[in-house]
Amino acid sequence: MSPTLSPEQRAAVERHVASAPLLELAGRFEAAGHELALVGGPVRDALLGRPGVDWDLTTSATPEQVERVVAGWADAVWDVGREFGTIALRKGDDQIEITTYRADTYDSTSRKPSVAFGDHIEGDLSRRDFAVNAMAVRLPSLEFVDPFGGLDDLAAQVLRTPVTAEQSFDDDPLRMMRAARFTSQLGFTAAPDVVEAMTAMAGRIEIVSAERVREELSKLVLGRDPRAGLTLLVDTGLADHVLPELPALRLESDEHHRHKDVYEHSLTVLEQAIEQEDRLGGPDLVVRLAALLHDIGKPRTRRFQPGGAVTFHHHDVVGAKLARKRLKALRYSNDVVDQVSTLVELHLRFHGYGSGEWTDSAVRRYVRDAGDQLERLHILTRADCTTRNQRKAARLRRSYDHLEERIAVLSQAEELASIRPDLDGQQIMTILDLEPGPVVGEAYRFLLDLRMDRGPMSEDDAAEALRAWWAARA
Repeated sequence: MSPTLSPEQRAAVERHVASAPLLELAGRFEAAGHELALVGGPVRDALLGRPGVDWDLTTSATPEQVERVVAGWADAVWDVGREFGTIALRKGDDQIEITTYRADTYDSTSRKPSVAFGDHIEGDLSRRDFAVNAMAVRLPSLEFVDPFGGLDDLAAQVLRTPVTAEQSFDDDPLRMMRAARFTSQLGFTAAPDVVEAMTAMAGRIEIVSAERVREELSKLVLGRDPRAGLTLLVDTGLADHVLPELPALRLESDEHHRHKDVYEHSLTVLEQAIEQEDRLGGPDLVVRLAALLHDIGKPRTRRFQPGGAVTFHHHDVVGAKLARKRLKALRYSNDVVDQVSTLVELHLRFHGYGSGEWTDSAVRRYVRDAGDQLERLHILTRADCTTRNQRKAARLRRSYDHLEERIAVLSQAEELASIRPDLDGQQIMTILDLEPGPVVGEAYRFLLDLRMDRGPMSEDDAAEALRAWWAARA
């Protein structure tokens, strides 16, 4: 029998259900002789006091019967996956997915099930990923259904599977990634048998598409405690298959932070970047990925010097290439790939600033190279300071404060974010009597470099410099 909810828990579920037109919908299903229940994440979130954003329902009705019940009531209806028993609808501002009870079987070579519709809710719940997601609330009666102890797990903040972990992960290996994701999002701990199964079966993740892995990884990284989720990935060996560059950092010594390895340093940088995300208005996938991956070039570039010193020359450039390759393999968008790899490549640029002697030209180039990633670069560079030496940390903060002040002053005077040469392509061709071609691009780049070095110039001065460059070139 399912446990009984406390009055407070029942009130939370009632508020959750009342925030969408679910009872009205349930009345239509009941009148048609079908069962309907709120299931999975929405039930879990209601009991955790989290706001409802998704409305997942399960029913005894077939997809065709669902369509007949909601016809004329829903504002829009569409077929999400009829073969999987799912019909989606919109009522007002609420989007609702309704899936027929399932009793699937799986082929070990694929995570795609052989879909079979079930005839009772308990069987449907047994195929869910974790017990905390295998709870349901029957509608409209609000009867609580919890055959696998999800309520107890919720109180203990633990992730267990409804069936054995081995069977669950064999059926759908992506559930191993979900365990790490929920560890990050909810602050839960994976049960020992779950960790053991993940470790033994990590290689099964290879049958899952890169796109599905990417979605889970992104949700993990954007969670409230990504360190916990990433640690679970690394400790179980899953990271070896989905993000091998991360565990590769574990044995690498960081010459700037000898008290901790590069792996721990990278997780700390991620946490320190998260602390600054208010500059971006909230959680930001690009800055978190860049913080996590900023040092992945170190294993490839590590060199041992006489006397025991260790160097990682050009690990920024190598790391940018590795980040680009990994993110492409995970099917991230071109924008995300470009932005993260740019930040990784530029993350050391500030350290050429020294104690504050950068010229205006150097500041202009810093802004120009960062482009629209400048604010993220500010966050990453500040987060990359993990030294325990408080005097050194304070000195680095002051230096970067000074750099940002310099950027602000020059930006106000020169519009640094949109720096262009003082002459455009048409003017270049007119002054040098040229036809369109590669040499115009060379002249343009010369003028851009000149603009970086000298700041704004009058058109006459720029034209004079251009003619001098052309004469020397000829």
